[in-house]
Amino acid sequence: MDFTPTEEQRAAAELAAQIFGDLSTHERLGAAGTATDAELWKALCTSGLVAAVEEIGLLGLVLLLEEQGRTTAQVPLAATAVYGVLALARHGSAAQRAELLPALGDGTAVATGAFPGRGTVRAAGGRLTGTVPAVPWLRDATHVLVPDADRALWLVRTADARTEPVETTAPWAAGRLTLDGTEAEPFGAPGAYDEVLATARTAFAGLQAGVCAGSLARAVAYTSTREQFGRPLSTNQGVMLRAADAHMDTEAIRVTAYEAGWRTDERLPAREHALTAAWWAAEAGVRVVHAGQHLHGGMGADLDHPVHRHFLWGRQLAAHLGCGAELLAELGAVLAAPTPAKEQA
Repeated sequence: MDFTPTEEQRAAAELAAQIFGDLSTHERLGAAGTATDAELWKALCTSGLVAAVEEIGLLGLVLLLEEQGRTTAQVPLAATAVYGVLALARHGSAAQRAELLPALGDGTAVATGAFPGRGTVRAAGGRLTGTVPAVPWLRDATHVLVPDADRALWLVRTADARTEPVETTAPWAAGRLTLDGTEAEPFGAPGAYDEVLATARTAFAGLQAGVCAGSLARAVAYTSTREQFGRPLSTNQGVMLRAADAHMDTEAIRVTAYEAGWRTDERLPAREHALTAAWWAAEAGVRVVHAGQHLHGGMGADLDHPVHRHFLWGRQLAAHLGCGAELLAELGAVLAAPTPAKEQA
């Protein structure tokens, strides 16, 4: 395993850090409310970062999403990259790629996905019927990737479906997707669902790594300057231990996301690694953002304080990835499933 970024991945991550640092400020986030920052999204697309995801791969995307998470930037990068750019590059038909990849890259199209599928959508004759209660960034999306009850994938134009705004814990411009005999386009071969879901879990784990890193950085800065009884809070052993635990949790999220991303890019089996990254992101992510808020003391209870955004994003990501027990149960089933090598033995 070699998680050293390539020159292209490093350059993309540095550019992302600059754009997010310049535009995803506390003041702009406050002004945006729960909506997507259209100016920031335009800057990312104009810079070529969204289109570059096809070249830098899943590990490169994880690096970009880390930078987004540090600033809790309100843009549909994860959804568009996972359910649009990478899904099309690996599973889309030639016609689908030709039509959508350029549009996704320049921002004239936005993609999202109704994942993970819960068997609520039925397909018949190329039309879909069912409801998905909350789809992230649906309000921004022009296209949504939908799995049906049999885990076949379909590409739906949001203009052909009914969508209603839904507010989630984090400001993800989410919506309720209602399909009533909605025309849909078949997408990918059998087995594409599992690959897209594993890619999504890895990407959102990378986003969580950035959210946690940003929360911890704010907590360290606060406790290093806030004095109590004549000395900084950071000199108290309890504070140091809490911050150290949060650091180790954050590193665990990061390294498991890197491994899953690297294995995917190398075309190695990565389903169980994506589940491992998702479990760490869900379980440890909640611990880290709670620690970040608690270490701010009374300031952490201020809904307008920047650290509270990390708390909201951390909780939302954990809910989106799924509860730890479910992820562990699925991981156990994957590990216990017979493989050709096991059967021959």
